Amino acid sequence: MKAYQDGLAKFEESGAKVFGVSTDNLPSQKYWADEVLKVQQPILSDFMRKASKDYGVLIADRGIANRTTFVIDADGKIQHIEEGSAAIDPTGAATACSRLKKH
Repeated sequence: MKAYQDGLAKFEESGAKVFGVSTDNLPSQKYWADEVLKVQQPILSDFMRKASKDYGVLIADRGIANRTTFVIDADGKIQHIEEGSAAIDPTGAATACSRLKKH
């Protein structure tokens, strides 16, 4: 999340909205966003794990989601996915957002 915060201007230039989704409870999300990561973008709650399940990233036996970045276009279609450690680096997502802006 910190790397996305640092590169937020690139996403805003392309008209993209950046937000995180976490399966953590709201107090944990607030603490991590405000005190640890110090990020400004919203972190949405998926405490019930529905979005994680629907997007196919839920690790059900552990109750957590695989770290994943999705770039979703204006029509709601997934245009780019990065998983695991690659999802931490915003470069691929920023490139995908730039490509979408051109269309």
